[in-house]
Amino acid sequence: MTDDNLKTQHPFAPRPADIEAVRRGETDLERFLGGSPGAVLARLALLSLIVGFFLVWLDIRPMDVLFSLERVFHRFWAAGFDAVREIASYLAAGAAIVVPVWLVLRLLAVKPRGPKN
Repeated sequence: MTDDNLKTQHPFAPRPADIEAVRRGETDLERFLGGSPGAVLARLALLSLIVGFFLVWLDIRPMDVLFSLERVFHRFWAAGFDAVREIASYLAAGAAIVVPVWLVLRLLAVKPRGPKN
């Protein structure tokens, strides 16, 4: 294996798509959104319009969805919240180790951005 192959196999190495985005001059916001904010907003508005059309056609209103979620939560609570409390304690115990380790690894992987040459 060459040194180039070893560099691309590193688990924290940037993805080729990220490298290409930097070459195209995209900002961090554009990379996060998946395009320019205006284009993403237009796509989301169009998708929301289409989904909204079908929901109204099916006679489903946004408040109906929220009320249904509230009913599910109340049923879940009434069925017994002890199991959830126990799972939450396992989650908290694991997160006490996993999250700090992840944060340290992320901080070590960050490379400072200097001026472009």
